[in-house]
Amino acid sequence: MDAFYASVEQRDDPALRGKPVAVGGGHRGVVAASSYEARKYGVRSAMPSVTAKRRCPELIFVKPRFDVYRSVSLQIRDIFADFTDKIEPLSLDEAYLDVTEDRHQLGSARAIAEEIRRRIKEETQLTASAGVSYCKFIAKLASDHRKPDGLCVITPDKGAEFVASLPVSRFHGVGPVTAAKMERLGIHTGADLQRWTMPELEAHFGSSASWYWRICRGIDEREVRSERGRKSVSAERTFNEDISEPEALMAELERVAGYAWERIERAEAAGRTVTLKVKYGDFTIISRSKSFGAPVTDKGAFLAAGQGLLTALLPVPKGIRLLGLGLHNLTDEEPSAPAQLGLAI
Repeated sequence: MDAFYASVEQRDDPALRGKPVAVGGGHRGVVAASSYEARKYGVRSAMPSVTAKRRCPELIFVKPRFDVYRSVSLQIRDIFADFTDKIEPLSLDEAYLDVTEDRHQLGSARAIAEEIRRRIKEETQLTASAGVSYCKFIAKLASDHRKPDGLCVITPDKGAEFVASLPVSRFHGVGPVTAAKMERLGIHTGADLQRWTMPELEAHFGSSASWYWRICRGIDEREVRSERGRKSVSAERTFNEDISEPEALMAELERVAGYAWERIERAEAAGRTVTLKVKYGDFTIISRSKSFGAPVTDKGAFLAAGQGLLTALLPVPKGIRLLGLGLHNLTDEEPSAPAQLGLAI
């Protein structure tokens, strides 16, 4: 979907159309999503709101409505399901579809993508961009290639050539740190990466070398997984002012744990690892985790684990602007007994 959260807000509020919009943000928050009008000023997701406002003084901040976004996402997922059962969601606004089976006899993957985009526009009044190719890696790259409201088709004979033309910073799975390391080594594009041998890549990138060697040549044999497991469930809270007092931090942690546990119960999730996220006033982020032999089964145990992790950090060296608490290493196992958790970690 194109600028999904912001586009939903502009759809539902005509006064926002054509204007730079940021979902989230506010006095102390970060931008969750931005409209294309805001992106022209360099406003991006995960950017501190003060930075976004400095770049775009006319920026309009809107509170997120995740219940609405989830509802629209399900509406779009229903459209996908009319064309294939092989759907691998990546997030609320993005998914891989395997359309090898032409259920409606439309004749080509391009035609299927065009019909899906038409249906989305007709039924939601929102635009979507599609990438059509023979493998997931290139389809992902292609989906971003002609945004917004675009369609890009890369056939097998053009795969390696297409990847060669792109900067490595655009590659899905190559983060900013790895991209910077590649650029220091003189690897700026897919074509540069293609010139490196496997032993050379292994010397610098270890176990990831084989992945980089394959994708720069347009090789990706991963299948679309219709059952993509959830990895974690969590919640976090950004404070209006930095907090350093232990009692205040514990009180806020209890509130965050309550939000997170509501999500855990809705997801019917069970997990063995509790993770605490801390963002300090200078935007430094740290996380601490504790794993257990059995799934965490109740809110009290979940909170106690988080309190133990936070206690280990006290007294804090500087004010904290955000706390998050989540359950990771999710499992389908039915817990037979509660994990025994204490405050001392």
